[in-house]
Amino acid sequence: MTWIAPLALFSALDYAALGLLLLAWIGIGWRIENPSPTRPSVAELMADFRREWMQQLVTRQPRIFDSNLIGNLRQSTAFFASATMIALGGGMALIRNPEPVEGLATDLTISAAPHVVWEIKLLLALLFLTAAFLKFVWANRLFGYCSVVMGAVPNDAQDPMAYPRADQAAELCISAARSFNRGLRTTYFALAAATWLMGPEALIFATLLTLIMIYRREFGSASRGVLLRMPPDLANRP
Repeated sequence: MTWIAPLALFSALDYAALGLLLLAWIGIGWRIENPSPTRPSVAELMADFRREWMQQLVTRQPRIFDSNLIGNLRQSTAFFASATMIALGGGMALIRNPEPVEGLATDLTISAAPHVVWEIKLLLALLFLTAAFLKFVWANRLFGYCSVVMGAVPNDAQDPMAYPRADQAAELCISAARSFNRGLRTTYFALAAATWLMGPEALIFATLLTLIMIYRREFGSASRGVLLRMPPDLANRP
């Protein structure tokens, strides 16, 4: 059996579901990072707050709050990186021994399929988890770079290097957050990819549900409304 032969075991609906998954994953990521100027995403709004944070850093005395905050961000990326590693280990164990998956399919009255079909379906979720892991690790490293640059920001607003250094720290923080958000989105789609084990219909439904959930959180959530809210004194200014 060649490596192409197993591809014939999947139906046209399987390939359509797989195409929808990839299109949704790429498309929502592009939309979030390149939103309409009149309808910014939560990620873009938070980028502005990160820039303002680093501007405030210049004159803040002491900077314990800032160091704690950047430390918490690094802990978050480390937690998700560890979680995806555990999930990858479990998925690789299932690929080596797919009998539990086949047993579950039998219980759910899903049609029987050769071992290679279950392995490919599991491999799809593992590829998403691997991509998420790499994003989380890179985000963790970028937050580390950011913390170093933050330490190099002069604590004197009159210093000519104060605000340029703060801008550098802000851009590193934004890059780290972008990578972290990509890792989270990829994890969501990894969960959707796992539903392929129940058939292409389940994968289509899970993909659309994931897409709607991510879009609502970025463009229609209550938290976005809070970020857009202007303080009363500023909103009333001419």
